[in-house]
Amino acid sequence: KGSFVSIMGSSGSGKSTLASSLVALLDKRLAAREESAVVVPMDGFHLDNDVLDSHGSRAVKGSPHTFDVAGFVSLLSRLSARSEQSVYVPVFDRTADLSRNAAQEVTVRHSIAVVEGNYLLLDRPLWREVAAQLGCSVMLEVPISTLETRLIQRWLDHGHTQEEARDRALSNDIPNAQLVLKESIAADLYYESVR
Repeated sequence: KGSFVSIMGSSGSGKSTLASSLVALLDKRLAAREESAVVVPMDGFHLDNDVLDSHGSRAVKGSPHTFDVAGFVSLLSRLSARSEQSVYVPVFDRTADLSRNAAQEVTVRHSIAVVEGNYLLLDRPLWREVAAQLGCSVMLEVPISTLETRLIQRWLDHGHTQEEARDRALSNDIPNAQLVLKESIAADLYYESVR
């Protein structure tokens, strides 16, 4: 049976970086027990672009309603209850802009899952079922101005023009970041990052 640590925050807050660092630290502690930790990203539950197009919501991809929340809740239940069977996790491929099903294996050896995502503590229907399954929670707090800079750079790195990158960051990413700050229930720990 696995345990969860959850890391949440806005896009660009450094969740993936912190989750990877935490897994590396945990692996050192768990090695003596022949166990390890694993990152489980919420982003694997992005709805596909074709589905978003059919809903007319591709422009706001990354907003709470553009995820398969019920599927994510089901995955967390399976991870929590597993004994001898592996659980396969979808992973979001940012370059291809799509989720790859069963792209990561979580085995019985993975005794701690570090779950990371924007909306893990969102105080909305269905999302509350996510929060109810998670263990110790850490919220990353990053100033909006810092997030804006990071998110614009992220879109530039994906080949967008300065204008396109700024528009994507300000029209969707930053409103989602503000939603995370406004509508998340309290975390167990808060980590403030200004870099």
